[in-house]
Amino acid sequence: MEETVRPLRKARNQTSLLTRMKRDKWLYLLLMPGLLYFLVFKYLPMWGVLIAFKNYQPFLGFFKSQWVGMDNFVVFLQNPDFFRLLKNTSLLAVYDLVFFFPAPILLALLLNEVRISIYKRLVQTLIYIPHFISMVIVVSITYLMLSPESGLVSALIKQLTGLKIDFLASEEWFRPLIITQTIWKECGWGTIIFLAALAGVDLDQYEAATVDGAGRLRQLWHITLPAIRSTVIVLLILRMGHFMDRGFEQILLMSNALNRSVADVFDTYVYFMGITQGAFSYSTAVGLFKSVVGVILIVSSNLLAKRAGHSGLF
Repeated sequence: MEETVRPLRKARNQTSLLTRMKRDKWLYLLLMPGLLYFLVFKYLPMWGVLIAFKNYQPFLGFFKSQWVGMDNFVVFLQNPDFFRLLKNTSLLAVYDLVFFFPAPILLALLLNEVRISIYKRLVQTLIYIPHFISMVIVVSITYLMLSPESGLVSALIKQLTGLKIDFLASEEWFRPLIITQTIWKECGWGTIIFLAALAGVDLDQYEAATVDGAGRLRQLWHITLPAIRSTVIVLLILRMGHFMDRGFEQILLMSNALNRSVADVFDTYVYFMGITQGAFSYSTAVGLFKSVVGVILIVSSNLLAKRAGHSGLF
């Protein structure tokens, strides 16, 4: 009996799916550009990852190049540069999580306390603008401000303290400059999601808390922060997936011969090995290593979030 019911149930489900697709055909049509984008630019290029397991030679082509298995990964892990790259990338990633990730949250909480709507919208507009500025322009502004010869900040420090600090060539100042640029450029844009989450908080809760004698800090701690907690956790999990991505363009523009030892990260290493030296298979292996680490981190952080009693990402 069960063997007879299963095909009927399967056929009914297929009919139901076709009926829903026919009914919502315009919605599926609107979905097509997004699906094509991910198919063409995200999924099809994944086939090229196989060259990480080959000794790819352009004149031999993809299929005729020699298969070497895990040799490229072994060479990379045994390379003396590996631990230096891992250290530089990890330190920048930790600084990003500690200093940049909380910045949009704090800024959104401050903006949420502003009661004058015109002033609030003006501030939001001003802090959104840096997001649309090219990183090349951001680095150029940094050079103009911190140049040891003609920079405004450098000249001011020299005039006040008599010290001449070369921020751009200093290994100690490289990471603080990278994080500062990131915060200035993206902090305002990052507040959009948190402000949207805060807009969904029931105002009756604040009124009830005020009646009970709770001040602004108490309302912030017991109402506002719990309201955006799930959003913060989801964004943190997604952020962990980009732990090894430190921004190729920004690092490349800010690095020079004097700070190279702390500026080299996996992104720039892939560029130098793959593009300038033609080690296509080796650089692809490095990129695949980054992706695998990202997947492990995002799955692990999602598991930890669920064990802590939160919904997680999936």
